[in-house]
Amino acid sequence: MFNPNYQPVTYKIGSGQSGTYGGGGGYPTHTQYPSQGGMSYPPQVPSGSPMTTTGTVVPTSIPQFEQSYIENILRLNLGKVGTFYMTYENNSEWNAKVFKGVLEAAGRDHIIISDPTTGVRTILLMVNFDYATFDEPLAYQYPGTIGNPQSAR
Repeated sequence: MFNPNYQPVTYKIGSGQSGTYGGGGGYPTHTQYPSQGGMSYPPQVPSGSPMTTTGTVVPTSIPQFEQSYIENILRLNLGKVGTFYMTYENNSEWNAKVFKGVLEAAGRDHIIISDPTTGVRTILLMVNFDYATFDEPLAYQYPGTIGNPQSAR
């Protein structure tokens, strides 16, 4: 439940007395961090960043690649013609259906294809998606690599 009277509390780290826990002794105080809008925060550190024994963060570059989820693979192949196999359980007319078209968009829970002859666009739900086939090579970016790996053909 939302409490409109709630006020967050900011605590000062350290009492300024040398030799006591919290004062001096190498512990940072809130005044050592850059201030943002009147509040003091420690610096942003990317998750998994290596640190030295003194607590200094070692800067590293963040890898620029998509994770290998089906929607990311489909996004890498927008504009290609594919055949999409879907299953619809408990359907009295048809249990499985095949769609062919140009892949226009891919989201987490859907794909959009279009018929190149009629221009009709169809939204297909990923919950019904079984698999897809394409008649041309696919762009695929595996985690940890940049671009497509060279094939040994």
